[in-house]
Amino acid sequence: MTRFGYTLMTEQSGPRELVGYAADAERRGFDLLVSSDHYFPWLDSQGHAPNAWTLLGAVAQATSDVELMTYVTCPILRYHPAVVAQQAATLGVLSGGRFLLNLGAGENLNEHVVGERWPAVGERHEMLEEAVEIIRDLLTGERVTLEGSYYRVDSARVWDLPDDPVEIGVAVSGSQSVSRFAPLADHLVAVEPDADLVRGWAEARPADAGPSRTIGQVPICWDPDRDAAVARAYDQFRWFAGGWHVNADLPTTEAFEAASQFVRPEDVAEQIPCGPDLDQIVETVSAYWEAGFTDVALVQVGDEGQQRFLDEAAGPLLERLRAAAPA
Repeated sequence: MTRFGYTLMTEQSGPRELVGYAADAERRGFDLLVSSDHYFPWLDSQGHAPNAWTLLGAVAQATSDVELMTYVTCPILRYHPAVVAQQAATLGVLSGGRFLLNLGAGENLNEHVVGERWPAVGERHEMLEEAVEIIRDLLTGERVTLEGSYYRVDSARVWDLPDDPVEIGVAVSGSQSVSRFAPLADHLVAVEPDADLVRGWAEARPADAGPSRTIGQVPICWDPDRDAAVARAYDQFRWFAGGWHVNADLPTTEAFEAASQFVRPEDVAEQIPCGPDLDQIVETVSAYWEAGFTDVALVQVGDEGQQRFLDEAAGPLLERLRAAAPA
């Protein structure tokens, strides 16, 4: 059965508001909560970027049953992988085993803040591969010493671990990243409903590997007024039109403003379902389960109207999604 999630979009809401949204999303029946892990918003108009790990620690205490995830954490520059392993294990304990760690190669927007050069995509994937191996080893509770190509780890050990090891998802975008990370990670993460990725991931998994989830994410902009929804989506999410190959390399919000200056509101509305039509949203989300995804997290665009979405639309939307999705 397809699981449906709610995104804690740290770029568009403050930390106190996000904790409240998380508690409400659990009450409305979402299966999982995923948090972005940013140092910057995409655009100045979004206006927020609280720390994801502090936020998720608070959310773990404000909720009781819903699964928690990062979507996604980059462990190659801003964080050392040994620190990510400790954070993930602690959150696993605080949540009572409800946390899944999703990792990716990151965006320049969030990683440039530590003053290191931004590597090319091939090098980033090599760094991520080494980081995943370090994190996996540390999450076993064993002492780890490593002199790697990109990282050094000196007699590190994570002391507080959940009863069951934290599982790891990795964001992939093509056949090369699939073949690299399918043998290392437990689950696939992707932002497009690409059936070839899902098939390739399954084929590249080791024969003795356990079940693997495929976790996607899709933006929506529900509002009783379609024009207001389109305006909000354009203001908050026009950066989305550039695609991830562009978005990964731009370093600042000013760069995203420049890159999206020719994007029109109607262009955004073609990519993101806007307005009160729940059937349109279901149709958009259906592309993910048709491609083989097991989990889909919704991003309700903008802080304005977020509470109204949770109060008025989330419950009926979940009913329609579950009725439409394959059992």
